[in-house]
Amino acid sequence: MVSNPADKVYIFDTTLRDGEQVPGSQLNTLEKIEIARALEELGVDIIEAGFPMSSPGDFKSVVEISKAVRKPVIAALTRAVERDIDIALDALKHAERGRIHTGIGVSPYHIYSKFNSTPDEIVERAVKAVKYTRRFIDDVEFFAEDAGRSENEFLARIVEAVIEAGATVINIPDTTGYCTPYEYGEKIKYLINHVKNIDKAILSAHCHNDLGMATANALAGIVNGVRQVECTVNGIGERAGNTSMEEVVMILKCRKDLPFYTDIETTRIMKTSRLVSNLMRMPVQPNKAIVGRNAFAHSSGIHQDGVLKNRENYEIIDPADVGVSDSSIVLSARSGRAALDHHLRRLGYELSPEALDVAYTKFLVVADEKKTVSDDDLRILAGIDTIEDARRVRLDYLQVVCGKSSIPMATIRLVIDGEPCMATASGNGPIDAALNAVRQLVKQKVTLEEFLIQAITRGTDDVGKVHIQAEYKGKVFYGFSADTDIVTASVNAYLDAVSKVID
Repeated sequence: MVSNPADKVYIFDTTLRDGEQVPGSQLNTLEKIEIARALEELGVDIIEAGFPMSSPGDFKSVVEISKAVRKPVIAALTRAVERDIDIALDALKHAERGRIHTGIGVSPYHIYSKFNSTPDEIVERAVKAVKYTRRFIDDVEFFAEDAGRSENEFLARIVEAVIEAGATVINIPDTTGYCTPYEYGEKIKYLINHVKNIDKAILSAHCHNDLGMATANALAGIVNGVRQVECTVNGIGERAGNTSMEEVVMILKCRKDLPFYTDIETTRIMKTSRLVSNLMRMPVQPNKAIVGRNAFAHSSGIHQDGVLKNRENYEIIDPADVGVSDSSIVLSARSGRAALDHHLRRLGYELSPEALDVAYTKFLVVADEKKTVSDDDLRILAGIDTIEDARRVRLDYLQVVCGKSSIPMATIRLVIDGEPCMATASGNGPIDAALNAVRQLVKQKVTLEEFLIQAITRGTDDVGKVHIQAEYKGKVFYGFSADTDIVTASVNAYLDAVSKVID
């Protein structure tokens, strides 16, 4: 089937602008360039690189991203103010294809309370800004801020006026996340039917997630005529976040009854998600759609049995489509015999039905006590007497030196296949130093995909839980440990994952 260009949905990624407004998650210029290049490889159509007027750092980032990234359009945000526009144009001078994204508030809240103005004055300011911008650049996007709470009649009036002034893209933001999908879809439909020159511009959806409806609203917009969606990786952004890029993309890919498509290379979604999560220091919630750690994990016995027989029994997305190697069958007290047998076979143990019944009875006792059942536990169930016999690599000694006036150093002694070995390394903090020492001793070079530390009771004597997700030769391995010493917990979690690699 040949795709209809009219059904393409352009992906406008605002991770580096709206997404970076999350408190405590600011990026430096080099980090922004790294993400921008990943977005280019992902296939996004437009990258909103920043708000140049807001700070020298934002201005520099827009300049450097414009130099580093060539395929996507590079957009810069401005207010409907000539000085903002001039500075943004200067920041975009190196862009292969630049876009000015300018606009003003259009709801009664913004018109009367924020601007202390009138509807006529707002239309005049909007038209003036667009006309001024079009003197210097052809690609002008106009945002009608708080359109979600605006009156449709006034919204149609200002949209028609800015298109006449030269705007090529019209952004209809649900700035506060107030709209329901029905309301947002009807708003787009109203504009399609009441703005006489609407065919001269692309309509864009920019939805926020305050009531948990950002993705649904964006989809309602697409169905009713939107052909650009403004979104962020992992759904990050101001307050409760923005429309999640990966959710919109995979909805359009998964739902064959919808005629719309994007040019996103979906197999790079998970890699990009982890990059953004790591650089912005924002862990992805485990149950996050598409990119959460548990998005393709199954712990219920009924689900596990169904997935093992046919993945599509409980999965509508092939994990490989988003860059995940395989589904995860997690062993817990809710797991059935099929899951236990699957993991035992993975470790090389083929039990008879009778032996599996015995092992399963023991397994349930262990699962109730430990909550998470490890490969070491499975080996014991399969007949090996001790964990020490089962694990080929274990921590024997750990000493860390760190502090304000010293370079973090760690000395590690491991026992690998019964033989002790020792290494010392430095690092960017005690945990990094300890793991660097481990890497000197372990020949298998695994890639650390996710590293998560969680407190249990939040006291100063708390036990820290460490979850690790590592990749080796295209396969994913998980490690877990808990200890009052977070460095020890981190090393043991890393060794837990490495032990599975070398077995």
